[in-house]
Amino acid sequence: MSQGPISNFMQHHYRHFNAAAMMDASKAYVTHLSEGGKMMVTLAGAMSTAELGISLAEMIRQDKVHIISCTGANLEEDIMNLVAHNHYKRVPNYRDLTPEQERDLLDNHFNRVTDTCIPEEEAFRRIQQHIHKVWSEAEAKGERYFPHEYMYKMLLSGVLEQYYEIDPKNSWMLAAAQKNIPIVVPGWEDSTMGNIFASYVIKNELKASTMKSGIEYMVWLSDWYRKNSGGKGVGFFQIGGGIAGDFPICVVPMMYQDLEWHDVPFWSYFCQISDSTTSYGSYSGAVPNEKITWGKLDIDTPKFIVESDASIVAPLMFAWILGW
Repeated sequence: MSQGPISNFMQHHYRHFNAAAMMDASKAYVTHLSEGGKMMVTLAGAMSTAELGISLAEMIRQDKVHIISCTGANLEEDIMNLVAHNHYKRVPNYRDLTPEQERDLLDNHFNRVTDTCIPEEEAFRRIQQHIHKVWSEAEAKGERYFPHEYMYKMLLSGVLEQYYEIDPKNSWMLAAAQKNIPIVVPGWEDSTMGNIFASYVIKNELKASTMKSGIEYMVWLSDWYRKNSGGKGVGFFQIGGGIAGDFPICVVPMMYQDLEWHDVPFWSYFCQISDSTTSYGSYSGAVPNEKITWGKLDIDTPKFIVESDASIVAPLMFAWILGW
């Protein structure tokens, strides 16, 4: 594969410890794809607010990612950044803020994610008026869709183009919508748009059933996995921990153990970027071998864990995979 300046730098300098694990995992990702495998990428934390779309969108366009699992926050926050980037507020001294300063941010309609404050009016409300229309139109027709499908409809309709404040090529959600790649969003209710949808249900303006559920996501994922796990199989690239990774990885043991479909292949590649530790029973920090006992990975599945900051490591790995 061709290598650009970032890849050459990585090849020369990253030889040991987490740097070496990152290189091994990156090379194995490329090998997995070159041998005909597919890859799921899971997004936890605040990767969209960290603007991972700058590299992830190109990964999607170049068919290096075939399916995504993400939190409801990552689903919406990429679009928020797309339409309200210029109104975001950076707080580099966030560790020093007093409770009174935090409350002042709230009173000025800023919600803080580490060092970045999302503007409520320009981000949440700007999207709300348009997504509500998409939800309402579907309900009026008696139609039901998944959370990400509603987002795709809104993005592809072009109604948000008037607000774009970044180069749209850096929005991973827009790239995913244009490619129509599947997304799984477990626990979508735990998001701003999920809360807003719930508020419409409470006000009897929408029905809860207009939104397809997490169980329906799992049923859908089992069918997708069955159809795509032949040959080299499907790899699992996990950024962070939590439900974005925990939910989809369980589709394999669910089919093998609960449905007793014993021809279901294990995940055929596994990498996690995480700074979580296994102390206090942290599942997110568990070493990959533990997943063998749960019927998710096999003895010879390529397994990697990079114990570092995903906001640094993920763009580097994507740069290697893209040949930058």
